[in-house]
Formats: sequence, structure tokens, C-alpha cells
Amino acid sequence: MTSPDALVRTVTAGGVTTLTLDSPHNRNALSTPLMTQLLDELAAAVADDAVRAVVLDHSGPVFCSGADLKETAAAYASGTVPAGMLGDVLAAVWECPKPVVARVAGPARAGGLGLIAAADLAVCAQQATFAFTEVRIGVIPAVISATVLPRLRPRAAAELYLTGDTFDGQRAADIGLVTAAVPLADLDTVVARYCDSLVRGAPGALAGAKQLLRRPATVELRGELADLATLSTGYFLSAEGREGVTAFREKRPASWVPGE
Repeated sequence: MTSPDALVRTVTAGGVTTLTLDSPHNRNALSTPLMTQLLDELAAAVADDAVRAVVLDHSGPVFCSGADLKETAAAYASGTVPAGMLGDVLAAVWECPKPVVARVAGPARAGGLGLIAAADLAVCAQQATFAFTEVRIGVIPAVISATVLPRLRPRAAAELYLTGDTFDGQRAADIGLVTAAVPLADLDTVVARYCDSLVRGAPGALAGAKQLLRRPATVELRGELADLATLSTGYFLSAEGREGVTAFREKRPASWVPGE
């Protein structure tokens, strides 16, 4: 059960765990306490076999304002800054074996964009705004580049990294930062539709598909095809693969589909 003073609230239903950033007083800034709780709650969702997908949500009008600059300023005397922990958070989301969907109803800035990019799917409201504001405060979007740059078109990345200009949800979809930009009234419906589709995938197959999506490019096609053929055979011969084929032939839901 979520603590009353939690900065990340957790609800699980229908095989989907929703992790809600709940620190609206500082626009869900990535403070050390919030990031620590997010890591803990995400790890708990990964460990729970009943959880099939994870949604990253937010309370208040802002998805995430990026680094907690108040905490950062206070930490200067120690020679460390809380932004250093952001890498652990982005890695945990990126490497999560379960699909992660970001639900973005409002603005996101700086580190918040890294969190969105780390998710497998991201749906935003068309009126949500985004900006890589780092250069305007004398820093660079270094850590978040690990998740952001694989998503963005190179020319768009150069423009937005260097100018720090604000862009809207439709532009975010056009350049690959988010999967889809929809009217705010449709946001929950679209996120739910994605989650309904995700929970129909076999857990092991979803984790394997995520590894494929992270697979580095290769220049040797035949060797790559041989490796992938071996990988494919292993999945077809697995317990999940056998159940999936059998369920399809028997015209019934597979055993892993929640509630069916």
C-alpha cells in the first residue's frame, strides 16, 4: 500500500501497474527522494508476476520539470548533484523487461524528456509542451541523450538541443519522442487501448521483443540472420511458444491473458 507521503503512487489493476509521479508542488521534479521511490516501485512491479505492463503517469498539470534545481543548488557544496542518479532511473525504465507506457498530459522539460524517451510507448496530449532547456542554464542534456537520441531524427535533435525552444505534442510525435499525440479528452482511452494490447503478449516474448528492439545494428547480414533464426527457434520451442500456437489453433485466449 502506498504511503500517504509518497512521491510515487502505485495502483495495479488488470495486469497493469500505474506509477504516478506525485510531487506537484515542484512540478514532479526529479529529486533524489522521488527517483529513489520510482526505482523501488518499478523494481516491485518487475518482481510481481501479475504485473504485465507499467504506466508512468503524473499528478498535477506538469508531467516532469526535469532535475530538482533547488536540491541541486543546495548540493553544490558537497561536489555532487542529484542529476547523477538520473542515469539509474533511465536505465531501469529502458531495461525493464515489461512494456512501459508514458502517459503525458502536460509539460515535460529536460530530464523529464529522458524519462519519456526511456519508455517503450509514450502518448501525450496534443497541447503538452516539451523543451530541452539545459543549454539555457549552462548545462547539456548529457545523461538523457542515452534514451533520447535513439528516438529523435538527427536534424530535430540538433535544432532542439541547441536552441532549447519549446515544441508541442504533435511535433514530439513527428520527431519520434512520443508514439502518439492525441486530444487530451482521448488520452486515457488511447493509453488503455495500448495496455489492453500489451497484456495479450506472452511475458517472456514481450521481454524478448524488447531485447530485439535494443539489439545493436550489424553490418554482417548473414551472421545476424543466423543468430536471429536460432533465437526464433528457441521461442517457438519454449513453453510460451507452444501454448501460444496451441491457443491460436484452438481459437481461445492464451493462458497469460488476464481475466480470460
